[in-house]
Amino acid sequence: MADTNTFKLALHQNKQWAQATVSDQPDFFPTLASGQKPQILWIGCSDSRIPETTVLGLKPGDVFVHRNIANILPPTDINSQSVIAYAVAHLKVMHIVVCGHTSCGGVNAALANQKLGLIDTWLMPLRKLRAENKPAWDKEGLSDKERTVKLVEANVRQGVQTLKENAEVIDGMRERGVVVHGLVYDLGSGELRELEIEEEELEGKKREEAFETK
Repeated sequence: MADTNTFKLALHQNKQWAQATVSDQPDFFPTLASGQKPQILWIGCSDSRIPETTVLGLKPGDVFVHRNIANILPPTDINSQSVIAYAVAHLKVMHIVVCGHTSCGGVNAALANQKLGLIDTWLMPLRKLRAENKPAWDKEGLSDKERTVKLVEANVRQGVQTLKENAEVIDGMRERGVVVHGLVYDLGSGELRELEIEEEELEGKKREEAFETK
């Protein structure tokens, strides 16, 4: 039998939160209801431990969000590509974040080459990244923990690269100065770390210039 206590508590706390918010900021909900103007598009993992607005210390309306298992960004995924197009072309966000995290179940499954059923198809890009990097990781003698971090970072970098090859993002970067960020969230400390992706940024500029000449 399902435990309903947590859900009932959540509904109760929602009413308390809404009432407290109205008391403190009477115009908060009417302003939200009139439309959204987020500055950030957050592309993250579905993991319940990384609520993006809470992690960033922001409020409802500040972040447009797309989440999926292991924050994978296949260029052919109509779901994520639709979110990106809407966020950049219509909401006019200025920052796009791809955020991976430590202790990611999808990353761990890809590293261990576990068979999980339907999700195996979704994790194929991660398995490919693992296979591409395994020889170098073996040569470096990396531990399992270190390999996990490396794969998390590689997945984020791949997501950043995919974004910088997206036509809407290229236009946003060129016309409005949109910035793409690669972050890793540490579940053990609650802190975000921004990856240095200089090579990918350089390649992104080359792709942008190539796009302009077409």
